[in-house]
Amino acid sequence: MRLGASAGVDQTAVRRANLARVLDEVRRGEVVSRADIATSSKLTKATVSSLAAELIDRGLIRETGLRRDGAVGRPGRSLELDGGGITALGLEINSQYLAARGTDLAGRVIVERRIGFDAMRADPETTLDRLAAIAREAVTELAGTRSSSLAGIAVAVPGLVDAETGRVRYAPNLEWRSIPIADALRERLGGDVPIVVDNEANLSALAELHSMTPPAADLVYLTGEVGVGAGLITGGRLLRGSGGFSGEIGHVPVDLDGQVCGCGRRGCLETKIGLPAVLRAAAPDLADQDVDPQEQAHALRRRAEDGGPEAMAGFDEIGRWLGIGVSMLVNLLNPEVVVLGGYLGTVAPYLVPAAMRELRDRSVAGDAAVCRITASTYGFSAAVRGASSIVIEEIFHDPLRIPAAEKAVG
Repeated sequence: MRLGASAGVDQTAVRRANLARVLDEVRRGEVVSRADIATSSKLTKATVSSLAAELIDRGLIRETGLRRDGAVGRPGRSLELDGGGITALGLEINSQYLAARGTDLAGRVIVERRIGFDAMRADPETTLDRLAAIAREAVTELAGTRSSSLAGIAVAVPGLVDAETGRVRYAPNLEWRSIPIADALRERLGGDVPIVVDNEANLSALAELHSMTPPAADLVYLTGEVGVGAGLITGGRLLRGSGGFSGEIGHVPVDLDGQVCGCGRRGCLETKIGLPAVLRAAAPDLADQDVDPQEQAHALRRRAEDGGPEAMAGFDEIGRWLGIGVSMLVNLLNPEVVVLGGYLGTVAPYLVPAAMRELRDRSVAGDAAVCRITASTYGFSAAVRGASSIVIEEIFHDPLRIPAAEKAVG
């Protein structure tokens, strides 16, 4: 009995891996034939045909026009992703806004929205009510594209997240403790769609990783909004730590006589390079304005472009502290690249020179370990992009997650 059960599990694992292999070949080739896949994957043509039929049955790929692969023989039908049949929804809770992004399997954006919302002043129930309302609207729009199936929902949150349970353990700037976000959304939305929750920096790091050609094996993504956090990629994989709480660089103390941080401690890096800090240093007249952080970032960029002495001195000071923070990450992790997100990415050209000077002075391994610092590709949308993409990536990793179409009887 044990041998039989083990063999069954092994056969399922092999089929899952082969389905994922064929699906990835279709994705990378955009439009390919069964013969193309057999050649590149080293699988037999019969195996590829069987796997392709199953992927078609699951609504993941479809046949398209006839294609002749050689001078003789019958032309075969090419294969491409059946993008519209499967969709994914990413959501983001930020201190000053909520966002949603829905895509199909091919990554085409179907719905994208972002609304101003002060989650720092709202209680968790109100925030989750509003997020659920946005999610319902997005799901309705996704369903209207075709007879599509929602594969899952992922939520990006600025705090310590237990990804296994979908619970936020602690979000300092929101003053949230032990909030069961996945369960709360499930209750509000109904249905049985899988819901996962993760830290915004982790999801942003994954979004940036997938945007690179070739991807960086070792990458650090730094958020730059009210809070500061890090998403860590090592060996091409997300580094979570034993409890899933890695990356809280913003709450590493760098100035014991500094300001009190949102976490209750004094002199954290976040108090030196978070958005409120740069506004105080480079544009104090903007510091008390209750506006969207993306608008504030663009206002900061304009101040930098104008070249006023107060702004330039402020950016130089923030860049210095940024370099101190990056040097810690470089000395610990030796990344290939540090990606600046949020406002940090918007004003990166005015921060990076001072940051690099500080990094060179503080890198224990010297110039050999000094990495490049670059602006985010996606800016303020990185986290919600990462949220939608992890749902899609999970399908490519395990196509068996998507049920096969029921066969008609009679």
